[in-house]
Amino acid sequence: MSSGIHISLNAETLFHIGSLPVTNSMFTSLLVSLMLLIFAIIFRTKFNARSIRPTGIQNFAEWLVEVLFGLVHSVTGDLKKSRHFFPALSTFFLFIILNNWLGLIPGVGTIGITHQQETYEEVLASESEQTSFSEIIQPALAATEEVHGEAATGPSTTHSVFVPIFRPGTADLNTTFALSLISVFLIQYFGFKYLSFSYFKKFINFSNPINFYVGILETISEFARIISFAFRLFGNIFAGEVLIVVIAYLTKVLVPVPFYGLEIFVGFIQALVFTMLSLVFYNMATAKSH
Repeated sequence: MSSGIHISLNAETLFHIGSLPVTNSMFTSLLVSLMLLIFAIIFRTKFNARSIRPTGIQNFAEWLVEVLFGLVHSVTGDLKKSRHFFPALSTFFLFIILNNWLGLIPGVGTIGITHQQETYEEVLASESEQTSFSEIIQPALAATEEVHGEAATGPSTTHSVFVPIFRPGTADLNTTFALSLISVFLIQYFGFKYLSFSYFKKFINFSNPINFYVGILETISEFARIISFAFRLFGNIFAGEVLIVVIAYLTKVLVPVPFYGLEIFVGFIQALVFTMLSLVFYNMATAKSH
């Protein structure tokens, strides 16, 4: 465990699978996906369509599906669209909210491993780069010797780096960017599915100068949605985690409790906002008039 504050904007690498680095946010996202998969398998084994009064996990799953589907249908007003949109939107909501709330569990961000990492100078001074490194570093070493009045002894060999094992996927810009790419891709998919090639008229329209200019704006807005989706979710979740860490480090045990309650609410709201915005954009893309 780390005794001080550990805040890193980037996700940190835990280990490598071949040449693929596995970061702590990737590891946590895989864990959340596994949790959802296990939940779905357990529900499928215990599901009984003939049950008049379901109990346990079936009761919870049916309630969850009913609430989410009702939310989707309240916006679309079309049963066919609701059934098409529901799988992607419910997956977004569950994946995001679990990642958001997982970051509030004690130990996430504080339990980790310590690596012994080589210094930057030592990496550059590898055998294949010995000559070029000497040419670059020699003037700096000479300047250091003049300032301090003593010969430079060279860089230290290693230093300890703390790496948390768990980091919520939504606190990593890579994950939120991937989610936004998927959502914007689904906008185009559903638009083409319902309107065929006429969907692309909102991007390319030479009927008059105004429509042509509007098409350019529509194209720009599609790319702007990717950035908006990614940074909104990442910014809110990462800022909340930093707030919790700083408050917990500077104050006593009970002081951070109200902030935990606030972050539980923010985690729910951010999952809902991402889902609802995606739903609205899907519904707009499938409307005949844009």
